[in-house]
Amino acid sequence: MARVSTAPSGAMMAHSLYVLQTVGLHQTNCPTSSLAFGRLPSVPFLRNSNSAYARQGLRVIMTKRLPSIVSAAAAGEESEVAGLLEPPSDDAIDKEYQDALYQDNATENDTELTDLKQGLVDSFYGTQRGLRANSDTRAEINELVTQLEAKNPTPVPTEALTLLNGKWILAYTSNSELFPFLALGSLPLVKVGEISQTIDALAFTVENKVTFEGPLASTSLKAAASFEVRSPKCVQIKFEQGIIGTPQLTDSLDVPASVDFLGQTIDLKPIWGVLHPLQDAANSVARTISGQPPLKFPIQADRAQSWLLTTYLDEDLRISRGDGGSVFVLIKENSALLY
Repeated sequence: MARVSTAPSGAMMAHSLYVLQTVGLHQTNCPTSSLAFGRLPSVPFLRNSNSAYARQGLRVIMTKRLPSIVSAAAAGEESEVAGLLEPPSDDAIDKEYQDALYQDNATENDTELTDLKQGLVDSFYGTQRGLRANSDTRAEINELVTQLEAKNPTPVPTEALTLLNGKWILAYTSNSELFPFLALGSLPLVKVGEISQTIDALAFTVENKVTFEGPLASTSLKAAASFEVRSPKCVQIKFEQGIIGTPQLTDSLDVPASVDFLGQTIDLKPIWGVLHPLQDAANSVARTISGQPPLKFPIQADRAQSWLLTTYLDEDLRISRGDGGSVFVLIKENSALLY
């Protein structure tokens, strides 16, 4: 039986190399000196490709085809190679070039956005959500915020309610009205826990929540509001009521060995013996209180409305600006940026 050769013909390989070299994809260190390029027929789609745009489009197309060309040529599949070397239409050149540019730019932008977001989150370290940020740190944060706002992937946030929907954790703010809440964490035995904003995009409601933790119990302060879309980026918020949450008991009395207050370290070990016997009595009182419903109260009319401008939004980060230009940076619940 005659053996069928699967080796590629010299003409086929020469033609392939000629095309690849002409569009700039052939590596110059390949042994091509023996190929008589001048005697080969010209490649039709290269004759009318004098513009830099067209040649770049061809480079993109042939780059995508290169692995298939090499594989087919090595297998001796002349018809497949010929098909891969067929001239693309002008429309195909334009479409594939634009698609490739979009994909390349999207990949580059995704990488840049990821780096910017991580850099922004890293810059919050030690600032206590903005309370302890010095002027240099604030300047760095503002610069990163500005860069992200310029690359906002969601130009009309109010039409992307599925992205807005859910629970957002406050990571940083320059709003001085929140600083008193944040400063409570500097008091002995008091810790300011999570500060969050939960948006129900279907019901057009917002709930702001601050949690506080002490040695015996934790509680929360909430502000319930509704919102209306006022522009592609802006919503008007109307606060309706405040809610003081029912205290939740801790499993055991948690008193540290010492606390820092007003620059002084206070040793608490001497009072441990006094505090622990009081725990049972305190727990009894706390259990009585915990059986009561949350305390609700109306919010004064002069403080009941504000607006919020969303200047950056994606699936795990939101940057908003409030009255007076104050900045809020929030991270979506369960986002990797929180860890």
